[in-house]
Amino acid sequence: MRASRMITALSIGGALGAGIAWVWRHQGAIGVRRPVNEWTFTHMSRIMPVQIVRSAPRMPLPRDRFPLEHVVRYGAAPGRPIAALFDRNHVTSMVVLHRGRVVQESYPGRFASPEARFQLFSLTKSVTSLLVGIAHEDGDLPDLGATVASFLPELSDSAYAEVTVQELLDMRSGVGGAEVWTDPEALILAYERAVMNGGSVFDVIRNAPRVRPAGTAFNYSTVDTHVLGWVLEAAVGTPIADYLGEKIWRPIGAESDAFYFLSRATPRTALGGGSLNATTMDLARVGLLVAQGGVWEGQRIVPEAWIERCRDAGIPELAVGALDPELYPPAYGYSNQWWTFGGAHRAVTGLGVHGQFLFVDPVAGVVVAVTGAWDSADDDARDAEMREAMLAITEALEAREATGEFAPRGSAPGVGGAG
Repeated sequence: MRASRMITALSIGGALGAGIAWVWRHQGAIGVRRPVNEWTFTHMSRIMPVQIVRSAPRMPLPRDRFPLEHVVRYGAAPGRPIAALFDRNHVTSMVVLHRGRVVQESYPGRFASPEARFQLFSLTKSVTSLLVGIAHEDGDLPDLGATVASFLPELSDSAYAEVTVQELLDMRSGVGGAEVWTDPEALILAYERAVMNGGSVFDVIRNAPRVRPAGTAFNYSTVDTHVLGWVLEAAVGTPIADYLGEKIWRPIGAESDAFYFLSRATPRTALGGGSLNATTMDLARVGLLVAQGGVWEGQRIVPEAWIERCRDAGIPELAVGALDPELYPPAYGYSNQWWTFGGAHRAVTGLGVHGQFLFVDPVAGVVVAVTGAWDSADDDARDAEMREAMLAITEALEAREATGEFAPRGSAPGVGGAG
């Protein structure tokens, strides 16, 4: 009897051990599935090691509420309720700014709140770009034509060795194939497994294959931006979290600490392409900095020329509609880690998988920061709906301003304008 119980206990223990091992191996996939992802995307600090980005809060942004309840449109129907947009697209938070004032703040997600720090995924890339621009202007990274190996000699035997900083910025490294999350052989999945399961991120990057000559074609790559983050850290001699805190977070008076989650295995590394977590309001502040041409309260933080380059690369193959239509929506172009819209306003957006957006129209003075918890990493239909809704919000705020209904009262913190 005792032996039978022991065998049963061992069998149960073995099954539990196998189950735990399976969950460990597949934790990345489990954590991004609905409805679990609404918790995951607001609790990354409980899942992964982190490095804090210190804030220095000053005055909160002023408020001038403008009801957006029926100004959004998507599909063929104008004036749809904004709550329906949230439900259809699993929006967890939204902050809208107009000329530096908060006109909309919503937290429909289960675990969302003004204090929640949301996993921003690839919106991190756009922030990394701003930091590279600052380092370039400060002389720490003076030559954007310098190669990866000149900063990271440990990658001198990799496909990244002769890739330039500018080629990383524009996603033209030629390393790795298409970033398709449904392809089990994709480089992005090997990279994710290394980050989440304690593998070697360095080995994944060092062994990434070259698929075309550098500088010849656009290929969106989170690994490119991870390497860019390493280059930045090598150039400035400090971790990216500390550099963000010093150069942007505290100067713009961010209201809350942010954090980067780190890879599990040592040496731990922040993901310059995807691990920044912040409140939606502080994300909107970053958008406001871009809308104002890199100026905050009269202080130049990001070079004006860098902001202009983010709005238009001036490279035909990166122009709106020129990206591979089988992989990227034709509404977008790309430049310096930002997705571009072209047109007279030259608006831009940062994008993150599962429904993260930071839309910036410097001419209209509109910033829309959105976090989401989509079922899948990419969803062209949801992306189109959210894009259309953000453009409709911009049009409504422009119309209000044109009719004189909007008149800034006093000076809003950071308002400097850019056109």
